[in-house]
Amino acid sequence: MSEIDMDHLESLFGDITPAVDFCSLRAVTTRETHLSVKRDVCDPLHQSIDSGVMITVVHGGGLGYGATCDLSREGLKRAAAKAVEFAAQTAGRSVVDFEQITFPAPIGEYCSAEERPWEDVSLTDKYDYLRKACARLKNDDRIVDWGTSVTRTIRDTLYLTNHGGRLRQEFRFTAPSMSVTANCGADTQTRSLGGLQANCHQGGMEVFKACNFKRAPHRLTEEVIALLGAENCPTGTMDLLLAPDQMMLQIHESIGHPLEIDRILGDERNYAGTSFVTPEMFGTFQYGSELLNVTFDPTIPHEMATYAFDDDGLEAKKEFLIRDGLLVRGLGGLTSQHRSGLEGVANSRASNWNRPPVDRMANLNLEPGDQTIPEMIEQTERGVLMRTNVSWSIDDSRNKFQFGCEFGEKIVNGKIVGIVKNPNYRGISKTFWQNLAGVGKAETVGVFGTPYCGKAEPNQCVFVGHASPTCRFTNVEVFGGE
Repeated sequence: MSEIDMDHLESLFGDITPAVDFCSLRAVTTRETHLSVKRDVCDPLHQSIDSGVMITVVHGGGLGYGATCDLSREGLKRAAAKAVEFAAQTAGRSVVDFEQITFPAPIGEYCSAEERPWEDVSLTDKYDYLRKACARLKNDDRIVDWGTSVTRTIRDTLYLTNHGGRLRQEFRFTAPSMSVTANCGADTQTRSLGGLQANCHQGGMEVFKACNFKRAPHRLTEEVIALLGAENCPTGTMDLLLAPDQMMLQIHESIGHPLEIDRILGDERNYAGTSFVTPEMFGTFQYGSELLNVTFDPTIPHEMATYAFDDDGLEAKKEFLIRDGLLVRGLGGLTSQHRSGLEGVANSRASNWNRPPVDRMANLNLEPGDQTIPEMIEQTERGVLMRTNVSWSIDDSRNKFQFGCEFGEKIVNGKIVGIVKNPNYRGISKTFWQNLAGVGKAETVGVFGTPYCGKAEPNQCVFVGHASPTCRFTNVEVFGGE
């Protein structure tokens, strides 16, 4: 499939726009390149390209979509006619009277910043860089699997409305990854660079430097071998320190998903689940301790889900979702704000041209505090510091959870006394966040993300970013694995 000629598409929009209350065109071209080296062998290059258009129509109170990869004048007209047909069918039959919603007419542009463009480095040099890093992972006979990879995604979008809106947004994503697995007898351990493509950022080749890709093999191989000889994680109620690459998932699952307003309204209960949060909680519910400050911030350069406008044309701004532990705002876009009467954010996002936008996380960050990591360790009489997610489980209301990590360090009387393997913990979202007892300073913050956040029917996977400092929690149920 070829790329979209955005200028030509823009010239056609006026010709194919039906006579309706509101019409928008959202065009998306996505190009992806994946390079990997496994056990010192370079895998074949994988590349893909996908292009198409979504036409949205609001008329007579109804809403309809028509998606197509036929970008001819006739193809676009058929998609527009289908959207008009669906809008007529939904008029008076939806939970929303779309005629009551004022859709914006945004004008603007956005482009990911790249300090060292991806294209400036040859394919040969990229493979060589991955191969050299991969070779440094195999430095012990107990290492049985190892590999490096990078996924590069380029997404260009155009958004037009029949009342003058025009947006161009160009996204450049780079996601390096690294993993090493060691075995001794019945024990197998793995260490990775932050987890599955967790070091994903907007940018170019500088992303490798940001995640210390060149230095990582030495650290990861040392840690994975140390895990083989480590004692199992202790079991009991104790303090828990979480590094940013685990805080990422904790924020994602027990704050991000529960605060999606469409989920709170019940839209996702047949698939992705509901939420323990109810509309009445906003403005009154103490979600966590006074140390908990969580922001929706799609304005930070290089974080994974930075953008200027969402897919309904709302301008993206930083907003506090939780301030001093109090729940103040939800993750709801234009339609959800209208339905619920709650304050929301610019987070109506679609995974591709053939999916409608729904409420999604973007950059969901825990704001830094005033403690150093040594200070938090000193305050811990008995506990474990855990790094890098390896497993997760959470109920369909995003309330009860259980997470496992790759690497743990045991703390006794304010000192780290050794490495522990198979560290796990469980809790209930409200209780867990209300036990937040320490938040690291800005220098402890790590920026991570995921390209695999799934939701909606048909399924949509979107890119999400999370920044967090190291944090300390009290009275957490910690346990070891087998």
